[in-house]
Amino acid sequence: MPILRLPQPYDFVLSTERFRVFGLDRANVWRDGGLHRVVDGYEARIEAVPGGVSAEPLRRQDEPVVRRLLGAHLDLASFTDFAQTDPVLSALTSRLAGLRPPLAPDPFEALVGSITAQQVSLQSAVAVRSRLIERFGDRHEHAWSFPTRERIARAHEDELAALGFSRRKAQYVTGLARSDLDFEELRTLPDDEVKLRIVSLRGFGDWTADWFLARYLARPRAWPAGDLALRKAVSCYYGDGRELTTDEVRMLGPRFEPFQNLTAHYLLTGLRTEPA
Repeated sequence: MPILRLPQPYDFVLSTERFRVFGLDRANVWRDGGLHRVVDGYEARIEAVPGGVSAEPLRRQDEPVVRRLLGAHLDLASFTDFAQTDPVLSALTSRLAGLRPPLAPDPFEALVGSITAQQVSLQSAVAVRSRLIERFGDRHEHAWSFPTRERIARAHEDELAALGFSRRKAQYVTGLARSDLDFEELRTLPDDEVKLRIVSLRGFGDWTADWFLARYLARPRAWPAGDLALRKAVSCYYGDGRELTTDEVRMLGPRFEPFQNLTAHYLLTGLRTEPA
């Protein structure tokens, strides 16, 4: 059984919480204590073992995809050290010890996910996203592969609208699939250039670009200040009893330099899992 070693501590159940809390995600299926994900045509079952996770089956060429999905390369050790300088983060890294935020393993999937989440609850977004996966992806034993860019480029907007996409969002998704946006090039560009390329597409703004930087490219300084859930979390922990504005949340970003991305994930998870 192939074992992927991960820096310790690592809490597999806590780290994969976001694949369960918002509803059934057909591309990342939690079943009997394990996560099922289709990787290059094969369904892998990922589960916790001492020192990391097991993944079966797993070919050597697929290991980077699984490691990305599990956020294996995020520098949690340095973030935890940094967190000791901030009372809020110090408490969160203690309570959430072993949380390693997962990342989107595919850029097209990451951006489509953001489109579905625009101005709706994440529960609604996951439901629509799962219908898209069932309609245009390939079914395996428990999970589906996420639809390819090429498959969605051939789809008609009416097909997406029938799945629950608004007419406008259906146009955004097919427009993205048919665009000349070069995902490989985005990996090589600085944060500002990545944002410029993304927001040049119809239907994509700063919010989407910031989450792409955070959840796909894993850029350490990504700080989605315009995200409603993040604004709520920052207000809860740093607002002294009042709701902060987006500009105030944005101005707090440098406080967490250079760990804005991990700070956002810990604040969001911390608020979702706050003890009653």
